[in-house]
Amino acid sequence: MKTKLFIVLFCLTQVTWSNFILIPMDYESQSQHLKAYGITYWLLEKNTKVQWLLNHRGGSFLTTASDELKRECTIRGVDYEILSTNEAENLLKEIDSPSLNKSSITLEKAPKIAVYTPSGKAPWDDAVTMVLTYAEIPYEKIYDKNVLEDELLLYDWLHLHHEDFTGQYGKFYRAYRARPWYIEQKKEAEALAESLGFDKVSESKLAVSKKIRDYVVGGGFMFAMCSATDSFDIALSAEGVDICEPMFDGDASEPGYQNKIDYEKTFAFTDFILEKNPMVYEYSSIDMTDKRKVPQDKDYFTLSEYSAKWDPIPTMLTQNHTAMVKGFMGQTTAFNPNQIKSHVLVLGKNRINNEARYIHGIKGKGFFTFYGGHDPEDYRHMVGDPKTELKLHPKSAGYRLILNNILFPAAEKKKKKT
Repeated sequence: MKTKLFIVLFCLTQVTWSNFILIPMDYESQSQHLKAYGITYWLLEKNTKVQWLLNHRGGSFLTTASDELKRECTIRGVDYEILSTNEAENLLKEIDSPSLNKSSITLEKAPKIAVYTPSGKAPWDDAVTMVLTYAEIPYEKIYDKNVLEDELLLYDWLHLHHEDFTGQYGKFYRAYRARPWYIEQKKEAEALAESLGFDKVSESKLAVSKKIRDYVVGGGFMFAMCSATDSFDIALSAEGVDICEPMFDGDASEPGYQNKIDYEKTFAFTDFILEKNPMVYEYSSIDMTDKRKVPQDKDYFTLSEYSAKWDPIPTMLTQNHTAMVKGFMGQTTAFNPNQIKSHVLVLGKNRINNEARYIHGIKGKGFFTFYGGHDPEDYRHMVGDPKTELKLHPKSAGYRLILNNILFPAAEKKKKKT
């Protein structure tokens, strides 16, 4: 009897004094914001649930303590705090208070991540692959053949590399048409399209775009940056219409093609005017790059604030340790607010130039997020520039927005109340 009583008392003591770990995400308390997401993903892979504390200290994470977790945080340099059971319970009660714009979201399962990117691309060619690598979050590469064979169904989350879905090779013709890399990439794209049964690259990219559309409509999560954002919508809107000039596809574009664009088929954009001149490094009027009058030292965009309890989705996507994020350029830097569909949320906006930098919407049963610019820590990234060393930017607010999207599919879904 004494032995059994001791065991019962011991177990009760363990429950009473068991600890929790809080991974703070405010500026002062966390030195490795980006790697903290990797720790959270690592926990989800081990079937350990994590509470994402929205609007609490920059969007902190709370989970049960273990020696293994402490060791992993130490190895990766991620700061953490120990909380008792009572402290954790009181914190969750505080967050649940109606008087505070905070909420707790349960992260349940590590999403399986795919990155749509051609073979041979180094991780630093794309901000998403670069930050996933730095945060130690696993991903798999897929491309046209995989997409057309319906392999997207194997994944929970898809990122579109800086792709041109219109078949115009990134509109690099004027500056780079004589460069060996441009010539080689054009040949490779044409060969791939032919091997897949298409006469033109624009036709193969349209077929891929439609498969991605169906993936999202069926419940997938899609994230895109830079030129993959507007070129994707343009490709969908131009279905059945030849918008490519001879240097891109070997024949003339269709007369009056602007009047044949179908804006009903797009995800985010409407009423845009296509750029017809092949010598202009631009797709359409969606992008604000050439309309910008923002000095670099004043180039910041502001994250919108939402109700954590009533609108958890946009709140998740805007978690950060600052409301002001450094701007950065790209082929598609920012989006014309007058050409964004009314149901699409503008999560981040440059108020000086009245441009949308970060937008999110629903398509069917799925979600999409478009993020303007190329590299959040390389203001004006050019072809051939050296890679960004993220170890120099472990607190990057711009990169945190990417990683918010990575965790978004892991969240226990709650109905939106507004």
